[in-house]
Amino acid sequence: MALIVTNNPLVQERIANSHCICYIEGTYLQVLLAVRDYIHMGHSLITHPLSGSVKPNETPYKSVIISAEVATLCLQSLSIIEESIQTSGKFPQQNIPQTALGDFMEIDIRLLNIKEVHPK
Repeated sequence: MALIVTNNPLVQERIANSHCICYIEGTYLQVLLAVRDYIHMGHSLITHPLSGSVKPNETPYKSVIISAEVATLCLQSLSIIEESIQTSGKFPQQNIPQTALGDFMEIDIRLLNIKEVHPK
């Protein structure tokens, strides 16, 4: 089992019934910081925090899959998330038109590559 840390409302809407979600009402950076907190608690990364070719300043949404199980601190996961946080700070935030937000939500959920489960 895994945990998805996200600020994408579409992820919450479409897959919360079938997957464990930690929904962050915040920015891309706040998602990365929450993932770092989970890693410090003993979770490890399953997906890379900078997956896809969408730069951190080009989208307001991010979803990261981490292990649901808690173990000892994974130094590799910690190193990756720290580098991802630093990288995200290198890009100035752009103003994204409201009309494009839905597209960015869809890109983020598709990068998760999770089958949606619709209630019957």
